[in-house]
Amino acid sequence: MITQDDLIALVRNYNPRSDEKLIREAWAYGDAMHKGQFRHSGEPYFTHPVAVAALLTEMRLDDATIITALLHDTIEDTKSTYSEVARLFGPEIAELVDGVTKLTNLQLSSSEAKQAENIRKLLIAMSRDLRVILVKLADRLHNMRTIRSMRAAKQAQKARETMDIYAPLAGRMGMQWMREELEDLSFRVINPEARNSILRRFITLQREAGDVVHRISADIRAELDRAQINADVYGRAKKPYSIWRKMQEKDLAFSRLSDIYGFRIITDNLEDCYRVLCAVHNRWRAVPGRFKDYISQPKSNGYRSIHTTVSGRDGKRVEIQIRTREMHEVAEAGVAAHWAYRDGQRSKNPFAVDPAKWISTLTEGFENEDDHDAFLEHVKLEMYSDQVFCFSPKGDVIQLPRGATPLDFAYAIHTRIGDSCVSAKVDGLRVPLWTRLRNGQSVEIITAEGQRPQSSWIDIVVTGRAKSAIRRSLRNEDRERFIRLGNELLRLAFEGAGRDLSAKALTTAAKLLSVPNASELRARVGAAEISARRVVSALYPEIGLQEPEVDAARPVAGLEADQSFRRAPCCQPLPGERIIGITYRGKGVVAHSMDCEVLAEYNDQSERWIDLRWLDGTHPAVYGVTLDLTISNDAGVLGRVCSLIGEHKANISDLRFVDRKPDFYRLMVEVELRGISHLHQVLTALEAETAVAQVARSRDPSLRP
Repeated sequence: MITQDDLIALVRNYNPRSDEKLIREAWAYGDAMHKGQFRHSGEPYFTHPVAVAALLTEMRLDDATIITALLHDTIEDTKSTYSEVARLFGPEIAELVDGVTKLTNLQLSSSEAKQAENIRKLLIAMSRDLRVILVKLADRLHNMRTIRSMRAAKQAQKARETMDIYAPLAGRMGMQWMREELEDLSFRVINPEARNSILRRFITLQREAGDVVHRISADIRAELDRAQINADVYGRAKKPYSIWRKMQEKDLAFSRLSDIYGFRIITDNLEDCYRVLCAVHNRWRAVPGRFKDYISQPKSNGYRSIHTTVSGRDGKRVEIQIRTREMHEVAEAGVAAHWAYRDGQRSKNPFAVDPAKWISTLTEGFENEDDHDAFLEHVKLEMYSDQVFCFSPKGDVIQLPRGATPLDFAYAIHTRIGDSCVSAKVDGLRVPLWTRLRNGQSVEIITAEGQRPQSSWIDIVVTGRAKSAIRRSLRNEDRERFIRLGNELLRLAFEGAGRDLSAKALTTAAKLLSVPNASELRARVGAAEISARRVVSALYPEIGLQEPEVDAARPVAGLEADQSFRRAPCCQPLPGERIIGITYRGKGVVAHSMDCEVLAEYNDQSERWIDLRWLDGTHPAVYGVTLDLTISNDAGVLGRVCSLIGEHKANISDLRFVDRKPDFYRLMVEVELRGISHLHQVLTALEAETAVAQVARSRDPSLRP
C-alpha cells in the first residue's frame, strides 16, 4: 500500500494547489472507520480505498474525487453516516460518497426487469455527477486486479458483470485503456483457456518473427524523420480479449489475423496529423475501408484521432492512430478529461467534452421507455454493440456474444435445456443449430427426453459456458468405458515404446500433463482428448512423437484376423474420432462414429457391436468426407475454393451442385482426408474465405451400410 505522503505527492504532481490538509484528514478518517476490517486477501481493508484514490490520480482528478475514493465505502461498510461526512468534508463530497454507495448497492446482474431499473438508476447517478461513475470504475478496476482472492463463484459473477456493464461503459466514456484492462481481467476469469491459448500463440509468434513492434516503430520514425515531422511513436500488441473478440466476430483462426499490432503517433499540432498521414500512406499501401477521420468528425465523448490501416513490413497489416497531444489526453481520460488538473488549474483542453451534454446524448430516448425489455434492449445496443440480445418465448432477454447460436442460447437458459436440445425455432421458423443469432430475434428451443450432447456441438457453440457443459457431459457419459479403453491404449503404447506400464508411471505422467490423477488420465486417453503417445513422450522425451505410417488397408485395432473393414457411408468416420464396429453378414465389419444416429437401430443387438479404435500414427489422405458448401455466385469463386482445399493437401474426389440461386450456389464436395484434425484445418480455411457463406460436414443417415 502506498503511504499518505505518496498519495499527496501524486496529487501535488499535477495540482500543487490541492488541499493537502483535507486529503490527510480524509485518509485518517477512512483508516479509522475501516479499522479491524480485512479484504479476502487478508490485507487491511483500507488498502483498497487508497488504491482506488491512486488510480484516480492517474487521471489528474480534483481533490473532491480523490477524497471520495478514500471514503467511498465508509457509509456502506462502517458506522459512518452521510451527515457526518457532510459535516467533516462538506456537502459536495458527501453527495459523491453517497452516490458511489448507491451504485455499489445496485445488483446489475439481477433479473432482467430489476436490471433494467437499476441501469436507469445508474444513468441517473451519472447525469447528476459523472465523478460518481469515475470512482466506481476505479473501484471495479482495483477489485478486478485483486479478484483472485475471492471465491470462484464470486469471481465469475463479478467478471461477467464487469464484462457486461462496466467495461463497455468505460469504453463509451472514452476511457479505452480502462475498457481494455477490465475486459482482459474479466476474460482471464471467464475463459482462461482461450486467453492462455492466445498468449501462447503470441509467444510463438514473437519467437518466430522477433520484436515486430520495435522494427515497425523504427520504420515509422524513419519516415517521419524523412518528412521532418516531430512526433512520438508508440507501438504495442493488442490485448488478448481484443484479439479473441475479433477472432469470434470474423470467425478467423489466430494465424489469419493480420492487424494484431497497434501504433500511435502523437504530434505537436493539428497540421502535423495530416502530414503524418500523408507520409504513412506514401510509404505503405492503405487497406481499403479501414480509414476513419475522427478529427473532422469527433465521437460524442470528445474522442479525436485519425485511424488508418496499412500493409507494413512483410505484408503485415498495421493499425495506426494519429492525434495531437491534447487529443491524446482526451483519448486516455475520455469524459474524465473535463475534470483534469494541470499546475493547480482545471485543464483547458479544447477537446474535453461537457459531461452534461455527453450524458444527454447517451440517454436520449431512454427516459420515456416504459417497457423493461425494450429499455434494456435499447441501452445495451447503445453501449454494448459487440453483443446480441435475443428473446425467449416468455419475453426474457438472453445476452450472448456476437456469433452465438441457438445452442448457446439453450445453455444460457439452463444446462439441462442445452443438453436435451434437438432443434430450434428463430422468429417462428425452424433453423439449424449452427445458425448465427442476430439482435432482437425470438428463439424457441425444442428439447427431447433422452437427447445427449454430441461431440460436433463443440464446434457449433461459442460461449465458454456451453463448451464446458458439452465437454463435461461427453466426458462423464461413459467414463468407465473410456477408462478401460484408455488403459488398453496406454498398454499398447508403452509396449511399443519398450517400457512398462505401471501405476507410478501414470501418476507421474498425470502430473506432467496437468491432469488430476491417473484415473482421469486413462479416461482422457480413452476419450481421445490426450493421445497415448503423448503420455509416453511426456515420460520419455527421448522417444519423441514420430508417428508410424498406418496401413490404409487395416487402419483400426479390434478386428479379428479374418474380418474385413470399411467405413459407414452414413457418418463417414475419420481417424481421430471414436468409433464402434457393427458386424454385417457378408459385409464384414462397418465402422460408425460414436455419435452416428444409425447406431440406435442396433441397441438391442449388442452381439453385433465391436469395440474399435483407429491405430496411432500418420494415416494417408484416403478417407472421403462430404462437405456441404454454400458459395457466392461470382466469377472465380469455385476455383478459389478448390485451390484452397488443394493447398491443405486434401484431394477433391467428387463435386455436385444441389441448389443454384441467382446469388448463391450450394454444392456437395467429396474430399479425401487424413483424419479429423485434417478436416478441421480444411473447414477453418473455408470458413475464413469471404466468398464462402456456409460450410459444414454433411452426414446422411439414409445412406445405410
